[in-house]
Amino acid sequence: MENLISLKEIVKVYEMGEESLYALHGVSLDIKKNEYVGIMGPSGSGKSTLMNIIGCLDTPTSGEYFLNNKNVSEMFDDELAEIRNKEIGFVFQTFNLLPRSDALHNVELPLIYSGLTKRERIRKAEEALTNVGLADRMKHKPNELSGGQRQRVALARALVNDPSIILADEPTGNLDTKTGEEIMALFEELSNKGNTIIVVTHEEDIAKHTKRIVKMRDGLVCEDRIK
Repeated sequence: MENLISLKEIVKVYEMGEESLYALHGVSLDIKKNEYVGIMGPSGSGKSTLMNIIGCLDTPTSGEYFLNNKNVSEMFDDELAEIRNKEIGFVFQTFNLLPRSDALHNVELPLIYSGLTKRERIRKAEEALTNVGLADRMKHKPNELSGGQRQRVALARALVNDPSIILADEPTGNLDTKTGEEIMALFEELSNKGNTIIVVTHEEDIAKHTKRIVKMRDGLVCEDRIK
């Protein structure tokens, strides 16, 4: 199967005044469609920088990044924004939901610039919420939902555009152990349905749910194994 993601010798340098800080030292990594990958590493290992580059939130200093056979490492900001919106569904530790909007509106948001009619947007948002087990919570605002339910709303929002990749950054970081396990079980379910999922975490317990683990240290991949 061909690669969905192909990173070739990715280097990322941040200029801090007089100093150059190397976050990535030439990372090469291929991820195929439908893979379920955990990217692990301690703080400062480069995993967050790698996630930002995969998610088109940042661009490499050098090297090439192909997503769906498109060379995104050469794209301008507006092209990257379009790729982010169409190809990538983000799930963050802090949920990032609009507090005054109900679950349905939060999930509908990524579709507003998609050209779909209001009715079609609502239908897709309802379907995404149903898929994560929240059919009965669509009209609830974030403060009326538990942490686990909020993360499910965030996951529905990530899924609503039918993205190529779901990119989750410490998705259970703000949840208790039991709720975290429930969210990881949901990721597993989505993976079994054919979604490509990348989970960035520093926790072994979370990474063990994935099917392939990529370990980072000092801006390099130090281990890459399929379980």
